[in-house]
Amino acid sequence: MTDFVIKAEARTDEGKGASRRLRHAGMIPAVVYGGAKNKKPASITLENRALIKQIEDPSFFSSILTLDIDGKEEKVIVRDFQRHPARNSVMHVDFQRITKSNKIQIQVPLSFTGFAKSPAGKASGKFAVQQNTVQVLCLADKLPESLEVDMSAVEMGQILHLSDITMPAGVEIVQLRRGSDHDQSIAQTYSPRGAKAAS
Repeated sequence: MTDFVIKAEARTDEGKGASRRLRHAGMIPAVVYGGAKNKKPASITLENRALIKQIEDPSFFSSILTLDIDGKEEKVIVRDFQRHPARNSVMHVDFQRITKSNKIQIQVPLSFTGFAKSPAGKASGKFAVQQNTVQVLCLADKLPESLEVDMSAVEMGQILHLSDITMPAGVEIVQLRRGSDHDQSIAQTYSPRGAKAAS
């Protein structure tokens, strides 16, 4: 997984006016919270241009990040992220500190493999992805880079669900923790000569 290091500075000037001034200067107001029980939230500032470059990597939002605040490093994940609706800029970021003992919820990409070997693939079928990420719950040291969806045995017209994802030990899908009625479809196979199967 890519190692992301985000440079930041502590800030004491808060409020809408201060945030507006920061954005005008090419900076982003952000907050980091969580971690140990006695650790307080911290207001920080990031450089917009540097962050925009980092978020071009799709693995940014599913990675554990290193936040360097005035030379002091903390491990975090992105909890909330606000983009400007028109400009190529970020409005605000919330980071959550992580610890070895606290589980985190984070989006992880899905990797669909083996379709060419499947009965559907050998019959010149195709497949449509309905969901390419999934939210997982795990300890930080168990966070997978991606989750595999093995398609080597799929038939034509088959629908794959969250429960078909190959899960490593210690990792749970948040949706499935809510019950079997939350077992959403993630992909379906279909014949290119006909209509796609209904989900």
